Formats: sequence, C-alpha cells, structure tokens
Amino acid sequence: MVKKRLRSGEACRKCVQTEEMLRQRGLWDRIDEVVWAEEDDPASAGMALAQRFGVETAPFFLVTDDSGQVTAVRSALQLIREVLQPRASTGTDAGPAREGAAAAAARLADAGPEEILRWGLERYGADLVIAFSGSDDVALIDMAARSGLPFSVVVVDTGRLHPETYEFVERVRERYGIEIAVTSPDPVPLEALVRRKGLFSFYQDGHDECCAIRKVDPLRRVLAGFRAWATGQRRDQSAATRAALQVIEEDPVFSGVDGPLVKLNPLAAWSRDDLWRYLTDNDVPTNPLHGRGFASIGCAPCTRPIRPGQPEREGRWWWEDESKKECGLHAGNLEAAPPLAAGE
Repeated sequence: MVKKRLRSGEACRKCVQTEEMLRQRGLWDRIDEVVWAEEDDPASAGMALAQRFGVETAPFFLVTDDSGQVTAVRSALQLIREVLQPRASTGTDAGPAREGAAAAAARLADAGPEEILRWGLERYGADLVIAFSGSDDVALIDMAARSGLPFSVVVVDTGRLHPETYEFVERVRERYGIEIAVTSPDPVPLEALVRRKGLFSFYQDGHDECCAIRKVDPLRRVLAGFRAWATGQRRDQSAATRAALQVIEEDPVFSGVDGPLVKLNPLAAWSRDDLWRYLTDNDVPTNPLHGRGFASIGCAPCTRPIRPGQPEREGRWWWEDESKKECGLHAGNLEAAPPLAAGE
C-alpha cells in the first residue's frame, strides 16, 4: 500500500480512512508493506512508485499476481472486491447466497429473529456487520454469538454519547470476547459545523446536518467495505417511520463492497416486551440508562427518558415532528412510511 505523508508529518485523510476500513474488515494484515509518498520529496519511494505506475492520487495498492506481474489498484473497494474478498470468503455462499433479498424477505416474513439473522450469517459471515447502538439491540450480538457463525460489529462514536453507553460497549466486548470496531466522524466537516453553528445547532434548525456528519457519513465509510448489515429496528418503535419495516431488504441509502447492500432487520416483528423478555431470559447485559427511563438511546443532547405509555421514539429529538425522527441511517423508512390518517 502506498500512502501519502503530508508536510505536517500526518498521513492524508483518505489514507487514514482506507486503513480504518481495512482494519474493520479484518483485512489489514493482508497488506504486506506500507510505502510512503512524501509530499515534499519527489524522490521518496512512494512518489517513485506513483510515477512508475502512472498513479496521481494516494492511497493506491500494488498487487503481484501468480506470474509475478505487478498491477496498480487505485481503489480500496476494488482491492477488496477483486483481490482480498475472494480469498477472505467464509465459504458459506452456497445455497442461501443464491436467494435474493426480496425472496428471502418473503420467505422469512414470519420467521423469528434468530432464523432471520442466521440467514444473513450463513450467507455473509464476517461480511455482515451488526450496527450496535449501545442500546437493547445488543440482542443481535447475543444471537450472533450463540449461532457460532462469524460476524462483525461496529459502533459509531459520534463524540456525544452518554458515558454509560461507552462503558456498556466495553462490557459487551468483554462479555462476548469479540472485536468491536469503533468509527468516528471526519474531523474536518465536524469542526467546520461547530465553528459555524456551535455545539447545539440542532435545537434551532433540526438534527439532519449534525447527524449526517456525526453518524451517517462515518457509517457510510464502514458499510462500503461490507456486503450486509443488521440493525435493531422494530416496527413498534414508531408508527410514523418504522411500521412498514421489512425483515430483509436492499438498503436504499448505503452501498456495500459489491454495490447493493443487504439490510437485515431481524427484530422488526418483535414488540418491546418480546425483546426485553429475550434479554432477561438470556441474561444479556443492558445499558443502565434503560433502567432510568431511556427507551431509545442515542446522543446525550438528543435523548431523554419517556413517560409510561409514550412511544419509544418520543425520547429522541422531542422538539421535532414525529414523522422526521430518523437520523439518516434509516432514511429509507421515511419513503416507505405509510401516510398518516387524518387527525393523526
């Protein structure tokens, strides 16, 4: 891998993001060597390789085939798809891999969460990543761990999570003995937003811009290296945005390493009572904030406890209209949501 080192001594931002993606995919140890293209040294080894292979931007990769021929690969996604992915295959593609998302959704529409998740794990293995929010979606990690099949987990650290959530994520990592990738916002747009609007602009002009920078873009970078992801969404969480959830779908927002990204919502048909019965019966660790009235847990400034009988998502962005309470990770729900009846 040829990376660019800036005059400041730091790696270029795209180089850092690419390494992060490869590490999250468990593919970084497949990189044999890192060669630096020094910004202020045209004679550096990386600059010489760029000139030799006609590459103008970093990072890029040099791949040697069985005949000894060296080829420059300019895209990390191309590298994963054409070079690393075939060798990293879990060998589980036979059978269920031939079944498309729509067919699987129809067949598994009434199946339990474990069966839905197993379909994804048997098909994708570690190429399926569970997006763990630090909330009661921990049930998915428990189910995946019990399956004995490979899987991946990612947490988006927005920089505004509750202290209890950070501690909970660590407890889950230790409990299941798994690696949890943590991804963070790109500091450049984040610092620009805070400089222009301060730390709490979402109270005035809505949460979309802040969520796009702190949550959506970081997750987009991660999902670009996977073939499928699983979420803890449930239909009963919001009549306005989640009532039409499919258990399996092609994601309308994000793309994966092969292009279309498959999205699993294994808990879609479960109620909150169903979920918490599972957590209790299986002694699954939970975020202590749930015991203080927090039903849905996100960033600290945008999450609060709910009163008995209130919908679960009432504790999120309470100053905004109910029909807009999606952060962008599940923006497709807004298009699929059924229209509200008069008076609703």
